[in-house]
Amino acid sequence: MAEEGTYTLLVELTEPATVEVGALGEREFAAGTYAYTGSAFGPGGFARVERHRELAAGERDARHWHVDYLLGHPDAGVAAVVRTADADVECAVSRALAEADGTERVAGFGASDCECDSHLVRAADGDRLRATVERAHGTDERACGRR
Repeated sequence: MAEEGTYTLLVELTEPATVEVGALGEREFAAGTYAYTGSAFGPGGFARVERHRELAAGERDARHWHVDYLLGHPDAGVAAVVRTADADVECAVSRALAEADGTERVAGFGASDCECDSHLVRAADGDRLRATVERAHGTDERACGRR
């Protein structure tokens, strides 16, 4: 059985970009570091993270999730991944990141199956965002609010 859990991708966007994000339509993204939090409880578990990396590297074309559209942009790349195995803390981590100093939410992004406003945040300071992500994955809150 594949290892499952919650993950946050730290995505570096080196230049501002306009990206067509599926049903969300065209979105403007400022350069900076983004943190996208998702769950890996479906088939393959954390293999989903490798799929995201392959898409960012240009080795895969199919886009299934909002983050895939951002990762498919040539100026975007996966800088790091933080995981919490065997715990569904996706919404708790997303809320913690959205409420952290120095982050801004990307409204409606990656949260179509829960009650959250967004599962993607941006920060100008990538190192600070990574530390915030690592702290958030240490959370004990388990409430998710899935639909």
